Amino acid sequence: MFPIRLFAGLAGFFGDRRISRNFAYRAAILASTGILSLAAVAEVELTQSSLEFSGFGTLGVVQTDTNHAEFARDQSQQKGAKKQLTANQDTLFGAQVYFRASDSLEFVVQGVSRYGPTINYRPELMAAFAKIALSPNISARIGRMGVEFYMLADSRLVGYSYLPVRPPVDFFAILPFQFVDGADFSATVPVGNGVLRGKAFLGVSHEKAPIYDEFLSMNENLLAGGYLDFHSGNWQWRATYAQMTFKHEFPAPVSTLIDSLHQAGMLGFQSAENAANQLSVTNTTSRYYSIGVVYDRGPIQLQGMLSEIRNESYVRQNGRAGYLIGGYRLGEFTPFAAYSWNRSHARSLSSGLPDVVPAFAAINAGLNTLLARTHLDQHTVSLGTRWDFRRNMALKGQVDMIRGKPDSIFLYPANDAEFNGKLNVYSLALDFVF
Repeated sequence: MFPIRLFAGLAGFFGDRRISRNFAYRAAILASTGILSLAAVAEVELTQSSLEFSGFGTLGVVQTDTNHAEFARDQSQQKGAKKQLTANQDTLFGAQVYFRASDSLEFVVQGVSRYGPTINYRPELMAAFAKIALSPNISARIGRMGVEFYMLADSRLVGYSYLPVRPPVDFFAILPFQFVDGADFSATVPVGNGVLRGKAFLGVSHEKAPIYDEFLSMNENLLAGGYLDFHSGNWQWRATYAQMTFKHEFPAPVSTLIDSLHQAGMLGFQSAENAANQLSVTNTTSRYYSIGVVYDRGPIQLQGMLSEIRNESYVRQNGRAGYLIGGYRLGEFTPFAAYSWNRSHARSLSSGLPDVVPAFAAINAGLNTLLARTHLDQHTVSLGTRWDFRRNMALKGQVDMIRGKPDSIFLYPANDAEFNGKLNVYSLALDFVF
């Protein structure tokens, strides 16, 4: 059951002046922008039928039942939700322009305003690409495109397109990146009673991710991968492989620890030098493997995925994750349930430095803390309902019951020693497209 405070917050969300002025201001901007945009579209359609404008957004509120850990939508958010009601985690607005220059050439530009790494709603250019049809079954794109490390990953921000309030955090939150600048190539062929589609992509990142109170630069990180996707009747299957090669070191305190280990290595402690090299992410690669399936027929909606991440650097633990979502349409309402999990595997790494020396003891303590910071061992049971009360609009309510070990802390921007790995998250969101 949703806490009383969540309903009180919802009242404010839709007009109560007690809601924060900042959020009310943002909501007014979103509304006015949508009205102006729709007016512009009406004018455009009169003059150029091949130019289209569309948009999407989410007005969401969320709170948890603890102040001992912060709940974030994904790793790109530097601050998370606690007991106090907040609109930051899920609220966003996106606008897209589509231009069809000819039967074989299209252009797409998309911008999104969301609560991102810089703790504000500064708009981001999420897509800006040209797509050319080389034949009826073969196409290529070049420019900025959404990442497709996992099935549905490129539409994570379009809340109206999926059943729950947000994609399962245990599974998708591990991805801090949203887009890639480069090119992809796709081809489709009929196979039996279905259609097989293959895609390969290559590009670089120009994003950054919050690490402690600093930022990890992903600028010029090489991204590459591809997938095979099979549609047959009401079923869709996909197998994906993707990888990212890092060009920049993690910021302090990680870089500080690595420097300290290098200095100890210069004193003759080879194990410390080895540890520094194992922690470094520069020129290392993280690999992402996943399989997914979607079934949609009549009132039944099912979706499930499994993934595995392997990191060459010891600064991030390897892990596996999965989820299953099921929903059943009852008129305008679709109640749903979900189960997700994520477990990582700790790797031992020793500096070989004696603790009897205070400076070495501090290095060892920092090393142990760093190795533990990316640990995950938790699962989540989610229950909710989606209400499609009018065309292109849906209201969703959801409860996430997260149950993890006290040392499962990677997905939380901040936590304290009293966090026991358990929390409940209460969410309400209005999704729309136009």
